[in-house]
Amino acid sequence: MTFKPGLGGNRNANRGKRTGAIAALSAILLVPIMGLAALAIDYAYLLTVRTELQRAADAAALAGVRELTPDSNGNQNLSAVTDVIRTYAANNLPNVSNFTVRDADIAYGRIDPLTAYTGFTLLNNGIYDTVQVTLRRDSLANAPVSLFFARILGINGSGVSASATAVLQKATRLEPGADILPFAIPKNSWDSQSVGNSWSIYGDGRVIDGNGATLPGNWGTVDIGSHNNSTTALSGQILNGLTQADLDALYNEQRIPQREYIEASAQWLASADTGLSAGLKSALDAVEGTTRLVPIYDFVAGSGENAEYRLVGWGVVVVVDSDLTGSTKYVTVKKAYAYDRRLRAQGSLSNTSGTVEGAYTSPVLVK
Repeated sequence: MTFKPGLGGNRNANRGKRTGAIAALSAILLVPIMGLAALAIDYAYLLTVRTELQRAADAAALAGVRELTPDSNGNQNLSAVTDVIRTYAANNLPNVSNFTVRDADIAYGRIDPLTAYTGFTLLNNGIYDTVQVTLRRDSLANAPVSLFFARILGINGSGVSASATAVLQKATRLEPGADILPFAIPKNSWDSQSVGNSWSIYGDGRVIDGNGATLPGNWGTVDIGSHNNSTTALSGQILNGLTQADLDALYNEQRIPQREYIEASAQWLASADTGLSAGLKSALDAVEGTTRLVPIYDFVAGSGENAEYRLVGWGVVVVVDSDLTGSTKYVTVKKAYAYDRRLRAQGSLSNTSGTVEGAYTSPVLVK
């Protein structure tokens, strides 16, 4: 074997050169690596800020759209809606001092059912049921989000925004707890009145509008529950609303096809009840000024307590006044709007049929 002196020394020398090259390369790459790490940290922070903005935007939109429910005259207070949106936004972003929501970042309108799920658009007529909110931290409002390590690269801040759209859903089902007034109104009388109009229903069945004119058809108390309800049961229903026992009775009598709810647009026969009596006075006095759902009928067979009313819908009224003490007993109601989260929504925003007229329920986020 031939020995070649100096070979081991050359290996050590080459190893030293490679070590030096790696060190130099590492030094060169350290700056961009640190830059990328810094950007990753700042990017994660921006994502956190955006999540907070989105959560606040969702809460503000949902709270604001509930305030869109019209009053008993059909008026909507958009200033109050704006105030609620700004309050909820600020309360959900406590770490941002004096958080501002611009007027330009709040939009109201009525959902276009045809574009509810494709190319969402807002209509500017009719009763508004939709709120769109954008919350931002950028050069337009609340200042850009300050960054940490990106400052090394000359990037001091970045703009972040989040948007939410909420729709006030229309009610379609009456479940236990729904506030009802078991006084059936003839459909032609109901359809002839506008929101804000009042009419009186008299003990003899007459329906008189606010101008003193007699409206077509007669009204009547009906059994929204077991047949032959007593005055006591009617009073309890006026005060406490629909119960599961009422639904069970209707189902057992085969008046409705399910025991969980009443479908607003379902047609079914309801038995007549005892009519206006002094025993209802305290209950009606207690609910004066509040909203109730009334059944609407289009046909009645028989007379008196043997009558059967064909119910075809439900609508919202405000109980305005009543007098059951004299010979001329009456109850005055006004066509209105209401928000009641205990009502079941129709499920599809593109379907506008089969709803309780004037009734809104739990809002939903759509985008």
